[in-house]
Amino acid sequence: MHLSKSKQESLTKSFLLFFTVMELFLAFIFYNYYKLEEEHLSESLFLEMKNYSFFFDNDKFQMDIVPSTKNQNYYELYFDNRELYILVPFKDDENSSLAILYPLDKYKSQLNKIKERLFIQLMIFSFISALVSLLFSAYTLKPIKDALFLLEEFIRDIIHDLNTPITSILINLKMMKHTQEADSIAQSANAIAMLHKNLDVYLKDSKFEKEPTEVDKLLKEQIDYFKSLYGYLDWNLDIEKVTIDSNDIALSRIIYNLLSNACKYNTSNGFIKIELTQYQLTITNDSYGGIKNPKRVFERFYKESDRGIGIGLHIVEKLCGELKIEKSLEVEGSLVKVRLHF
Repeated sequence: MHLSKSKQESLTKSFLLFFTVMELFLAFIFYNYYKLEEEHLSESLFLEMKNYSFFFDNDKFQMDIVPSTKNQNYYELYFDNRELYILVPFKDDENSSLAILYPLDKYKSQLNKIKERLFIQLMIFSFISALVSLLFSAYTLKPIKDALFLLEEFIRDIIHDLNTPITSILINLKMMKHTQEADSIAQSANAIAMLHKNLDVYLKDSKFEKEPTEVDKLLKEQIDYFKSLYGYLDWNLDIEKVTIDSNDIALSRIIYNLLSNACKYNTSNGFIKIELTQYQLTITNDSYGGIKNPKRVFERFYKESDRGIGIGLHIVEKLCGELKIEKSLEVEGSLVKVRLHF
């Protein structure tokens, strides 16, 4: 169900947020710790090399006599492509210096051991941080989870309770004489019934079985319904006879929601153009200002005005995905065009 999915998405987002923050914090700590270890290793080697230059009592280092240069000072640690070394004065020759050497590959090997040790520690702390993030996210979202559960049950009960009176009203209206008052009540009852169906589809994760579906028939039924409500609009229709492998209920819901939006957000002297071919359904409508954020119109609860509850086009998104129908949306100024590709 969608509310359950919302809870799962909220938990996932919250977990990822906490985990990312903790991982960045751990990475920062371990990076600085590695730099301290690297500095400590260099200082330790330097002190050992300096001590060796006085007593020569360690086979860890090697010695060599090198020419003295003005750019290098005595008792400072230097690196080259092969070795770490320090220079000390050579008494027998003022133009030469004694170099105390330590192989660079051994130094790098020690650094790699430090990296491996820190990496293992980082993995252990990452696992702990993931567990802490999950527990903290679950604890933080528990009030929201409980509230959503109550809301979900409340909506379910309302939908269930509404079904009987709506059905009863519609049946009795069919038995009444066609008067202006009765037709007006019928239109209002149908609007409530359609909203009821939208909420029912929204809450359920139904799997629709595909069957031969007469798209033109479903389309004309919905057009007749909306024409009775929005007769002042200019309806331009070009409908071919089309049968596809789909589902009557789901496709009817898609068409209803698209036409509902095209009518509700139209202008007082606007138009709706509907074209149905073997390959696609195109619905074009006028509007007051187009759509500000076309990429978001199919998001759940997104709306650009106070009207509606923001689930109609999200249901279109959901049902098109289940029926494998590709959709596209184009906005050119005040013109809005939706295409369904069969």
